[in-house]
Amino acid sequence: MTYDEFNKFCGSLHATTYVMQWNNAHVWKIGPKIFAIGSLGQGNLEKENQPAFIFKTSDLNFDFLSDLSGYKPAPYFASRGMKWIQHYDSSAKTDEELTYYLKESYKIVSLGLTKKLQKQLGLNQVK
Repeated sequence: MTYDEFNKFCGSLHATTYVMQWNNAHVWKIGPKIFAIGSLGQGNLEKENQPAFIFKTSDLNFDFLSDLSGYKPAPYFASRGMKWIQHYDSSAKTDEELTYYLKESYKIVSLGLTKKLQKQLGLNQVK
């Protein structure tokens, strides 16, 4: 997945905002909360300076992805006990997986917003 594809996908999700910060990282938020980050891969010499994508996961997915090739606990976040994963080995095969995990991150983060903010943003409302 390229940064353009990443940004297009994240921008297609309801009530998201984009900001570039932290050394040109592509940061996507729902309200004030981050759900995805596109930045350069770190700590993997063969993929250094290649696009890498960071997202929040469930406990189960964190444990699973931490041991899977192309994924690792996200630098900074995971070292502080947060369940965030970095996907650093993007290919056509793994782009579909990445899209799934980005949607899951969006869902997890949106459910963590206050009920008032969820309502204001039109998120998670029973119809």
